[in-house]
Amino acid sequence: MNIALIAHDSKKELMVQFCIAYCGVLSRHNLCATGTTGKLVSEATGLNIQRYLSGSQGGDQQIAARISCNEIDVLIFFRDPLNAKAYEPHEMNLLRLCDVHNIPLATNIATAEALIHALERGDLDWREIVRG
Repeated sequence: MNIALIAHDSKKELMVQFCIAYCGVLSRHNLCATGTTGKLVSEATGLNIQRYLSGSQGGDQQIAARISCNEIDVLIFFRDPLNAKAYEPHEMNLLRLCDVHNIPLATNIATAEALIHALERGDLDWREIVRG
């Protein structure tokens, strides 16, 4: 499975801790991330992560393009809902694309843990059929 990771600045440490906790599961999949998030997670876990530009420079749009081409199976996007960002319209487009292309999406730790357990159990294997 192809898993994309994105985290707002105030949520990057949470993403690192999440990836440390679920390193065993994540290591069995292809990971990509926006620039700084990918760097921090890779340094903390040793996971191999394809890094795109930082979110503010268009990394979220690079991931959105992969979603549009049905190349992402799961998106874990830890958002900060309390601090609006100048590039928020791009983020809304990212979320919309997940809905359009039936990409499982987690925007908080509770949903991310539910998705990672579903992934581990094989509940998301249907994505391979859809992608295939």
